Amino acid sequence: MKKKLYVDKSNSMILGVCAGIAKYFNVDTTVVRIICLVLIILTGLIPGILGYIAAGLVMPEAKKNK
Repeated sequence: MKKKLYVDKSNSMILGVCAGIAKYFNVDTTVVRIICLVLIILTGLIPGILGYIAAGLVMPEAKKNK
């Protein structure tokens, strides 16, 4: 089965982008959030935040299992 990248609303703080990336790579969500924060600071606040928002809009939401 292919892995797919989804927004994870069940473990989200803002949009669920970092939680979705963490689930995709099977790492702790906190590590991904710290890496994301460092990248936003290093690339500049405006481009980093816009990139995060764009990822949140482009990534599909995970389907809920019933």
